[in-house]
Amino acid sequence: MIFHVDMDAFFVSVEELYDPSLKGKAVVVGGQRDQRGVVSAASYEARKFGVHSALPLRSAAQRCPHAIFLDGHPERYREYSHKVHRVLESFTPKVEMASVDEAYLDLAGSERLWGPPLKAAHLLHERMKRDTGLNCSVGIATSRMVAKVASDQAKPNGVLWVQPGAEAAFLAPLDVRKLPGVGKVTEQKLHELGIRRVGDLARLETSFLERRFGQWGLALAGKSHGLDAGGWFDSEIGAHEDPKSISHEHTFDEDTAAAVKIEATLARLTEKVARRLREHGFHARTVHLKLRDASFRTVTRARTLPAPTQLDRELILASRELFRKAWDRGKVRLIGVGVSGLERAEGQLDLLAAEQRERDRRALSAVDRLRDRFGEASVTLASGLTGDTPERVHENPVGLPGKQPRK
Repeated sequence: MIFHVDMDAFFVSVEELYDPSLKGKAVVVGGQRDQRGVVSAASYEARKFGVHSALPLRSAAQRCPHAIFLDGHPERYREYSHKVHRVLESFTPKVEMASVDEAYLDLAGSERLWGPPLKAAHLLHERMKRDTGLNCSVGIATSRMVAKVASDQAKPNGVLWVQPGAEAAFLAPLDVRKLPGVGKVTEQKLHELGIRRVGDLARLETSFLERRFGQWGLALAGKSHGLDAGGWFDSEIGAHEDPKSISHEHTFDEDTAAAVKIEATLARLTEKVARRLREHGFHARTVHLKLRDASFRTVTRARTLPAPTQLDRELILASRELFRKAWDRGKVRLIGVGVSGLERAEGQLDLLAAEQRERDRRALSAVDRLRDRFGEASVTLASGLTGDTPERVHENPVGLPGKQPRK
């Protein structure tokens, strides 16, 4: 018995708790109407005009010119995400936070405690509203994939239980885009094959899908029949999985060729990456750069470090070197930095280097504690001080419930 709990218009709903005058109005969270970012959440009043998450903010302003646009408050959303997590953990220890506002629960064997699925969902609804002031939608099924689709169909503030054996029939009439993992590119390829509904997909031979899409084709075949298939659906709910890579990126509101601004932004992004490395107790061996120019041409570069590190200074130097070699002095639209090759140990160092790193580590630990208390932007290195990188409300940064590093 798998529950997928999805908070309704989470960012907007939290803002309404702080400002009740927003209730009943068209509200867009994620930035201002003239910025290049995307919508993180829209109230249901704004959705009537075609505004939805991931829509460019400028497009949202055109569709709903009377909407109220908010930058958002990431610290508030983290606070309420923890409140949501506490409610979920009161029902079962098997909780997996998929993001700041959605989670999977495994309630198998809990009927004596909470009753049958619909009763348990009703109790969860009531407790969520009582303890957080927020509404949620709940999908119930035998697999995570179907539970996620069901919660989407149940919105807003509803419950949908897909009973065992009814998974394929439930999915069949839905658009293929409703399947988790099917984006615009896959949707277009499926449409070219005459596949528009999940039922169309389910009728195809698995071997045909494998020939056309490889391993993803096998996952699509499984999903069309209501199975958990592909990606993180393969792991158990609540199983702790260490990250394989960590990255942050930023799209400038206006394309820029100002080297000082670009490098400051790169430094600030690298600080965020380094902090998440320390949170998980990892050291990174490889640094990656992503650069997109005004014509949408994207350049990627990578560099392997002499020794794994989690220190801001060393990662900033590496990312800056990659940028200076890759940049052609043209205008930059987007810049990003990431790390991979994550290791627990930092390798062998000479005595002086080890002492310097230990001093850096102690200083950065103190900085991290200040950020925990006063916010991400409260302390930054001088090199990133003028960086144009406000925290995006749709990011999953440090401090999210259920995402703490393994002890």
